[in-house]
Amino acid sequence: MELTLAALNRFGLGARPDERRRISDPRRWLHAQLDAPPPLLTAAPASATVIADAVRAFRMARQGDERQRQATRRRLVELALAETRAALTARVTAERPFVERLVAFWSNHLCVSTSAKPLVAPLAGSYEREAIRPHVLGRFEDMVLASARHPAMLVYLDNFQSIGPSSIGARRARRADGTARGLNENYARELLELHTVGVGGGYTQQDVQQLARVLTGWGIDGLAAGRGVGASAASAGAIRFAFHDVLHEPGSKTVLGVRYDEGGVSEGERVIRTLCRHPATARFVAQKLVTHFVADDPPPAAVERVAHAFRASDGDLRMTARALVDAPEAWTPDARKFRTPHDWLVAVLRAFAATEASEAAPVVLRQLRQPLWSPPSPKGFGDSVQDWADPDALLHRAELARTIGRRPGARPADPRTLLDAVDAPAGDLLDTMLSDRAIDVPERVALAIAAPAFQWR
Repeated sequence: MELTLAALNRFGLGARPDERRRISDPRRWLHAQLDAPPPLLTAAPASATVIADAVRAFRMARQGDERQRQATRRRLVELALAETRAALTARVTAERPFVERLVAFWSNHLCVSTSAKPLVAPLAGSYEREAIRPHVLGRFEDMVLASARHPAMLVYLDNFQSIGPSSIGARRARRADGTARGLNENYARELLELHTVGVGGGYTQQDVQQLARVLTGWGIDGLAAGRGVGASAASAGAIRFAFHDVLHEPGSKTVLGVRYDEGGVSEGERVIRTLCRHPATARFVAQKLVTHFVADDPPPAAVERVAHAFRASDGDLRMTARALVDAPEAWTPDARKFRTPHDWLVAVLRAFAATEASEAAPVVLRQLRQPLWSPPSPKGFGDSVQDWADPDALLHRAELARTIGRRPGARPADPRTLLDAVDAPAGDLLDTMLSDRAIDVPERVALAIAAPAFQWR
């Protein structure tokens, strides 16, 4: 195992041409990437107002004819595809690929899914830009709070529809039309199970219900003028977080043994910060990070080392990432991860020295069963060899490798340059095959990116 390629592939997103030779100290190279502020995208594909206008048009078209509905749905898809290409381009061209991998990791940890609800599709890109990316080297609790307040998450896990059963809004609705409106526990459950303390964190169904009560009133303005109980009159501009006090459940609540007095929006903020500082959260987060960066079966010593860094720094994600780099277990020959479709495609484009993600990139990811921001459940996409190395998936990857290899404008002119990106074992025939001029260039390119060595990081 070459340490430089381990840094480029396992911690980064794949080697670009000649990058391997420019790195003299792999660990120092990774640490240096953590020293600067998080890389923000310089320009969004569409403004917040443009996205909001498209969402409002889609909602209004539900009462129009089929032609209107199709047109507004196409607009949402266009916005989602533009956001996807922008995010993939950021990964393909990243000068700090370790940090960019961290963006992708945390985006999947606190995931939303565009396949779950049409309204999430145009919001998912702004979710990663606004809730994940700015906090990726900051404090974990700030990232979780930004996620909790973002319209994409509020829509995805239905918290914007959750109403305190004893709230002013619920009482008004019962008087007006006899309708009983109540809690939606989806976000509260996933906040505990998937975002913070984890399944073994000691919470109960009662904690889920109490947390759901705490988070009532956490909603959205800007979806439509005056629609929904407690909605404000805002009908223009961005879709944004809003706390609707009339929907908030009154009274104190108790979550994981801690009592919280009624306090409006600050009540939820206090609970989320407490959950993020819970000892079980450090363990859960560390386990997931080491699983992603080191091995499907995470070494216990590395998990404990990363968990300690998380606890000692009060959830400082920069310090937590440093602990990952410093873990000896991350640099052993046994440490390796099978590339997910996203990782494979980004690594291919980086090895080809691509300057952007083409219009075909989102299509390829969909064909490989990993469209960006579209996991099948709130758990996010898995990243183990069992998730992605089934025979059908490998065959499909090989077929796509041949298709990609036939594109003259994208592939490298000399297939041997791809050896810079591959940590091929001793005795591997890849070097010989890529140098064999009797094999057509497209076939040699396909052999390189479909080779077993290129499937691992």
